[in-house]
Amino acid sequence: MRYFIRFAYDGTAFHGSQRQPNGITVQETMEQALAMIFREEVPLTFAGRTDAGVHAREMYAHFDIEASPKSSPEGKDFTAADNNSLPSGRVGVGSLIFRLNGILPDSIAIFDIYPVKDDAHARFDAVRRTYEYHVVDHKDPFLCTQATRIRPGLDYAAMNDAAQLLIGKQDFASFCRTNTDVKTTICDLTHAEWKELGNGHAVFTIAADRFLRNMVRAVVGTLFEVGRGKMTKEQFAEVITQHNRCAAGDSAPAEGLFLTHVEYPEDIYIR
Repeated sequence: MRYFIRFAYDGTAFHGSQRQPNGITVQETMEQALAMIFREEVPLTFAGRTDAGVHAREMYAHFDIEASPKSSPEGKDFTAADNNSLPSGRVGVGSLIFRLNGILPDSIAIFDIYPVKDDAHARFDAVRRTYEYHVVDHKDPFLCTQATRIRPGLDYAAMNDAAQLLIGKQDFASFCRTNTDVKTTICDLTHAEWKELGNGHAVFTIAADRFLRNMVRAVVGTLFEVGRGKMTKEQFAEVITQHNRCAAGDSAPAEGLFLTHVEYPEDIYIR
């Protein structure tokens, strides 16, 4: 049976979300915890990839498991062990969530586990993803790994004016990491907005049906150029239409970036 798992993580200590040979990742850490409970390998498929140092307030992954004595220390289907009702009528697995959170480091938190249809896919079935990028214009020991420190004086009005050019279904090759294996660089972007939160703290929220590798950080880095008066709105428009990564600005640092929401069609869940 297939399940979706909803979780969050602080990416500071991880070499990205997806398993790789040269560093500890979120995927590897979670798969090790699942293997301890089910006494077998339980591969995870994430809704997307985040780079080293990037965080997620909400991430999804799916996994498949058989209900068998091997699958559960109690010798029974884990859904029968604790069939707690969760919001929206979904069925959760309270004991499994509790045990996973006890094994995992404080930097990873499991929120919910949902049974889904056998062909539901955490990555390909996602219809919309939302990211936030946080900046702060002063030294703050509580935000040093949660926001990017910038110099005061960014023109957020100009940045928001330019950001509206991103809205719509278009080619975002100028903001895509080069030499990536993607079939298309077209995304349907539905929201892009900077908001000042006060005390020198601001956040950029961006949402689309899909994102390219390094896309959000490249967009933010280029909007920084607009905010510093080094690039006009018209020049920003040209960056988009050139479809050339070299035309855009530098990528913004990783620590300010959060994946905050992933949306799925309701019909993939088993009620």
